Amino acid sequence: MLPTVLQHLEALVGFDTRNPPRAIGTGGIFDYLRAQLPGFEVRVTDHGAGAVSMLAVRGNPRRVFNVHLDTVPASPDWSADPHVLRVTSDKAIGLGACDIKGAAAGLVAAANATTGDAAFLFSSDEEANDARCIAAFLASDHGFEQAIIAEPTMCEAVLAHRGISSVLMRFKGQAGHASGADAFELSAVHQAMRWGTKALDHAKAQAHARFGGLTGLRFNIGRVEGGIKANMIAPAAELRFGFRPLPSMDLDQMHATFRGLADPAALAHYEETFRGPSLPAGDIARAEEKRLAARDLADELGLPIGNAVDFWTEASLFSQAGLTAFVFGPGHIAQAHTADEWVALDQLAAAAAHYTRLLEQHA
Repeated sequence: MLPTVLQHLEALVGFDTRNPPRAIGTGGIFDYLRAQLPGFEVRVTDHGAGAVSMLAVRGNPRRVFNVHLDTVPASPDWSADPHVLRVTSDKAIGLGACDIKGAAAGLVAAANATTGDAAFLFSSDEEANDARCIAAFLASDHGFEQAIIAEPTMCEAVLAHRGISSVLMRFKGQAGHASGADAFELSAVHQAMRWGTKALDHAKAQAHARFGGLTGLRFNIGRVEGGIKANMIAPAAELRFGFRPLPSMDLDQMHATFRGLADPAALAHYEETFRGPSLPAGDIARAEEKRLAARDLADELGLPIGNAVDFWTEASLFSQAGLTAFVFGPGHIAQAHTADEWVALDQLAAAAAHYTRLLEQHA
């Protein structure tokens, strides 16, 4: 089956689905997938701004496979055209080959090798933290009870991962000459740096927290801007940070803590710009219940179970909506988002074999 998988992967990599700019329409890659899935009832939906989804259903399945088709932009360090698949003796190289068009190729190959019930949800808005496709699907009367979300997990079922939250903060100061003693307090940049020191200390103090093999809090200040020049007190500063909590951590309480670390007189704006729940979603008791349900499903399907992971996936959105969900797909996350991104051929073959077996079970 590997030659067929590679044929589909070559075609899928050839479509430019970079996000940003997310210049993705209802044709192109979606026309290709529609043509490759005869016998499926297909519905393509444009959610605006390049967010497009395609639901393909055959029969009456209870389980849906989800895979995103958008990719990150290609870095300047690629050694060849990122949209032309290159195949060596052990790997397939191309933009999105690992994250996660390889899974899409495997699912299409498996669909054509079987005749049982099947459902695939393809989406194009995962890489920009703008889950319009999944939100719209989950808000519909879809009728599914289980979801397997494709991301690079080395063909192991991942039952738990961190949540994610991104924040924009703005600090206000008072412009003046930098020679003044009050520059220490009046500078918006100084206020942002003081907040950053406190926030880093707080994040490090969570090292003892644990859930399902995950430990501590992941935290990053990704961007700080402010001020005008060295001899002027900065009148304004902007800071963007993100953190990745454990499923057992309360996001709202964490935001209250981080916000409270700032001087109220200097804090002009605090806005959460993106939130993705942990997997499993819910309070600690409910999350553990959902994790055990996902483990039972993976066991029932004969899939090997892997460790919890630090990266975020849209499986958490399915879990939050009440579906039993886990992450499963070919490749290793270390190859995702890299120059000359690649996926091992044995991973593609293994994923296609698993997908074929699962579809033969008439989910």
